[in-house]
Amino acid sequence: MDLRRLLFLLPALIFVVVGIGLAVGLSRDPSTLPSALIDQPVPTFELPPIAGQDGPGFSSDDLEGEVSLVNVFASWCVPCRVEHPLLVALAEEGVPIYGINYKDPADKASEWLAELGDPYRAIGADTKGRVAIDWGVYGVPETFVVDGEGRIRHRHVGPLQRRDVDETIRPLLADLAE
Repeated sequence: MDLRRLLFLLPALIFVVVGIGLAVGLSRDPSTLPSALIDQPVPTFELPPIAGQDGPGFSSDDLEGEVSLVNVFASWCVPCRVEHPLLVALAEEGVPIYGINYKDPADKASEWLAELGDPYRAIGADTKGRVAIDWGVYGVPETFVVDGEGRIRHRHVGPLQRRDVDETIRPLLADLAE
């Protein structure tokens, strides 16, 4: 094969490789980002409460002894507003939900909770975002299922939808509670 023919085939070969890469990438579900923390203990942390809110804040110690959800949210997050009624409904059903308020001014977070309701047993103010980084959070909202031993068992990236709650979250909570 001469050099000209090889140079002619090179763009076609590059096109095929890029096409295969795109096909593989587009076939993946973006809401199932991998997490190295699945089946690992929750990171050790202690967060203060949102300034002006009553309560002790939120720490890793709160997550031992019962199956619970940890929701990372912010008042400036529009998808957080979309999922919030589902969290309120789960809390009304008795599901323990804890919140990590991510990089949010205290007055905005308090106004948001007063307006939409507060489904959280405890909320920690992660004003610098360090605890969220330890949890592997890419952005808000993210929700984690934590078992009674304090291990992360599931991670949901993005706003929870009714389908996610009915098909994944509730069954997992029931399995882990047994």
